[in-house]
Amino acid sequence: MQKRTSCLLLLVSLLLVTSCDSKAVYDEYKSVSNKWHKDSIASFNFKAPDTLNNYNLYVNLRNTNDYPFSNLFLIVELNYPNGKAVKDTLEYKMAAPNGELLGSGFSDIKENKLWYRGYKSPFRFSEQGDYVINIQHAMRKNGSVNGVDNLEGVTDIGFRVEHTQ
Repeated sequence: MQKRTSCLLLLVSLLLVTSCDSKAVYDEYKSVSNKWHKDSIASFNFKAPDTLNNYNLYVNLRNTNDYPFSNLFLIVELNYPNGKAVKDTLEYKMAAPNGELLGSGFSDIKENKLWYRGYKSPFRFSEQGDYVINIQHAMRKNGSVNGVDNLEGVTDIGFRVEHTQ
């Protein structure tokens, strides 16, 4: 009887967790092993949900207090099913003026949900099929021509597709 009750509680908990995030169409993370190397690309493959509705696209990032910068530069490439590719260099604010890291979370790990598409104008998938998102950091220190080889403080990189409201 106790085993049955435990299984039922686990099932109810899983249902509650998954039902609270009804806007998510795709949400996946890739772990960064110690430091994020500048040549390491996080790739995410997903199917377009449809070509009729609007969606919000996000780059998700988890970082610790070891993250040394107040901003973050990313190169994000969206590859369409027909072979078209759109590559953007994006800058995100990662810290407040007082140096406190932005993002949600109560521990030393902060989670940042960074806009990629859908914030200025609605994003609609123009083609059915498989899309690929590639995410790479493009950080460099002030006055330095060469990029930062190994970016500290990043633990996970993610990508998320949500229904718009």
